Amino acid sequence: MTQLPPSGPPHTVLIATSSAPDLSELQRLLSQHGLQLQSVSKGDSVLNAASQGGIALVLLDVTLAGSASFELCQRLSQGARIQPPVFLLSATPSEDERARATAAGASRYVALPFQAGALAEQIVAQLGKPAATPPAPRLDDLEINYHTLLAGSPDAVLLLDLEQNRLINVNRSTCQMLGRTESALLQSSLLALCPPEQPDGKSSADCLAEHMAMVAAGDIRVFEARFSHGSGRPVDCELRMVALDVPGRRLMHIRLVDVTLRKRAEALREGQNKLLEMVAGGAPLQATLDQLMLLIESQADGVLCSVMLLQPDGRSMTPAAGPSLPPDYLRKLDGVPIGPGVGSCGTAMFRKETVIVSDIEADPLWAPYKHLAAPHGLRACWSIPILLDGDKVLGSFAMYYREVRSPAAADQRLISVATHLAGIAIVRARREEELARHQERLEEQVTARTAELQKAKEQAEMANDELSTALDNLSMTQDELVRRDKLAALGTLVAGVAHELNTPIGNSLIVATTMSERLRALRQDVEGGLRRSTLEGFLAQATEADEVVVRNLTRAAGLVDSFKRIAVDAASSQRRRFLLDRLVTELVLPLQAAVKQCDLTVIEDIAPNLELDSYPGPLDQALTHLFDNSVLHGFDGRTAGTITIRARPTATGEVELTLSDNGVGIAAATLARIYDPFYTTRLGHGSSGLGLYITHNIITGVLGGRIEVASTPGQGTCFTLLLPAVAPR
Repeated sequence: MTQLPPSGPPHTVLIATSSAPDLSELQRLLSQHGLQLQSVSKGDSVLNAASQGGIALVLLDVTLAGSASFELCQRLSQGARIQPPVFLLSATPSEDERARATAAGASRYVALPFQAGALAEQIVAQLGKPAATPPAPRLDDLEINYHTLLAGSPDAVLLLDLEQNRLINVNRSTCQMLGRTESALLQSSLLALCPPEQPDGKSSADCLAEHMAMVAAGDIRVFEARFSHGSGRPVDCELRMVALDVPGRRLMHIRLVDVTLRKRAEALREGQNKLLEMVAGGAPLQATLDQLMLLIESQADGVLCSVMLLQPDGRSMTPAAGPSLPPDYLRKLDGVPIGPGVGSCGTAMFRKETVIVSDIEADPLWAPYKHLAAPHGLRACWSIPILLDGDKVLGSFAMYYREVRSPAAADQRLISVATHLAGIAIVRARREEELARHQERLEEQVTARTAELQKAKEQAEMANDELSTALDNLSMTQDELVRRDKLAALGTLVAGVAHELNTPIGNSLIVATTMSERLRALRQDVEGGLRRSTLEGFLAQATEADEVVVRNLTRAAGLVDSFKRIAVDAASSQRRRFLLDRLVTELVLPLQAAVKQCDLTVIEDIAPNLELDSYPGPLDQALTHLFDNSVLHGFDGRTAGTITIRARPTATGEVELTLSDNGVGIAAATLARIYDPFYTTRLGHGSSGLGLYITHNIITGVLGGRIEVASTPGQGTCFTLLLPAVAPR
């Protein structure tokens, strides 16, 4: 198109778009208002044209307008001598983009593809151009010209006589859109072409009356309404109503644009979102698939949809959804095996590929089953397998028609959507079923394990009761044994005490008795005349007897003192804090000095600053007994020996004190009895057999420790004392 010079008011509408829309109708409509249309495809061309002037308005595609801020729209207002209004055109309109368009200075925001008539009206309104006012034609000429204009229009156009409330003119596009003949339409009112109610629930009568009243008042109305096709299917339209100024007549120009496909696309998108929400929300598979079937059926006229599932055996199928198909027909398909010639669904699952049967009556795949479809008027069936990971068959989706039919491109798109969504729902349901089975199995295992544990617990409780009873009996037995052992030990102790004291006391008694008899004899001799030799003999015997008595009584006193030490306790001992190395040193010096029978070496290896809070007296006594035991028994018959005393703290807070010698050692038979009272291997040599017995009582009693012994005959003996650093109180 040639651009006019910029003299006079601007009269060129510049459209800038990278696509190639049909602009002939828009050019025709704008020319009626003295406007021409110029088209460019680059942003720079827009700026150049605007800078030369003569541009009344710019139609600018957002794809050429720059970044998100639409800089080209802003630059137009800066570079042009006269700022032209800008309409931004968008193929993907959104509220965010509309807001950015307004911020960039756009006068309007128009969705693509645009309707030429509506866009022309908006341009004229923006520029404030009045319609041309040619001489008023005669009515007959007006109707003839209008009819000619309607007949050539690609849009569906109607002329409504408001006085008569009927259509007086329609074009061929209207007949095709509504599926009615011209004569049928001319005998109808606009309301008769609509269903009783609109999709929003409002009655069609109220809807049309409201808009027609506004148009009659001089307004131009653009709105959406639903009409009925001659076949009964709904047709969603966008209406543009304009009142015509005809003397003596009340006429209304109505243009219809079929927006059914757009509405269906919106419904499909919303339906998909709802289905995905149902799947995500764990809705039952039956409800989800039924909703999917109804959604697909709303997208195509006359279609009946179903989903068949492959049974777990992998050999037969069962109906899962088919809300619009006859229930009797679906029941007869339940359990039918899949195979190479089992209708559409069974064959599709067997082949793992799409099966299109355009005529059930004539297709050999349906030969064994067409008697099932015929009573219900089913003539075409297209089936698509639903596959997991492209190989595992889950089921099939099918579209039935009651007419011989092959799928178009739109049908193929619907099939793809339905199969995809059905697969998602089935896989989710299968996984939930598998999860439920695993959970049930786990619960069974937990229940079984719980029962086993309960049984084991009961058995353990029974065993525990039996054990408790046995322990009680054992405790009673032990108490009885302890009592008997104590009595036996007491008897042994009493017998030992009696035996040990009996010898010195008996000897003293014999000597005293003998001296008593000698004293009576001496008195008789004194009465008869005492000789000096007799007196000297008596005195010698008395001296000897005195020595024997003193020696035996001293022995008895020593035994009594030993017996007293057996019962040493904390109450009779002094407790204090002391250094172990100092106590050992003070103990060893006199003991070593008292040894005469052999050359004794004593080694002290005591950790420095090893302090005890205990009873030094009993510990001194215990160590003395151990020292004496090594000297008397370990070095018996030897001329030399070594005693080693060591002490170290342990990790458990105890003190390990050892006294070892390199003497003759202790025989195994003797080792088991060394702590028995009055047991000694030096019977008749002055040993009482109480030393180690007293030591054991001191260590395990007042000192609160333990004593252990290890000995190898011929190599020596080692006593180990494990003492708490703080003795029990």
